[in-house]
Amino acid sequence: MSGDPESIARAAFDAEHLTPHSWSNQAGFVYSEHRHPYHKVLFCISGSITFHSPDGDVHLEPGDRLDLSPGTPHGATVGPDGVTCMEAARD
Repeated sequence: MSGDPESIARAAFDAEHLTPHSWSNQAGFVYSEHRHPYHKVLFCISGSITFHSPDGDVHLEPGDRLDLSPGTPHGATVGPDGVTCMEAARD
């Protein structure tokens, strides 16, 4: 699929009938470990972010997708240029 990261993400969310929301954080922001009761679908739109889980780290850059199963413990560290992501919950 070609296009900018936001268009790619929106097309994927539309195809999966998901309603995303966007969020951003400044460089170096750290999310402490937490869990969600839902399947999380996330796309990096700009900047970068590294998610940390018991299975290892996953570094995301624009256009990259991350799926997290319900209950997966994870934290994250925002990259040096900040980050903007789009995410949605799948039942």
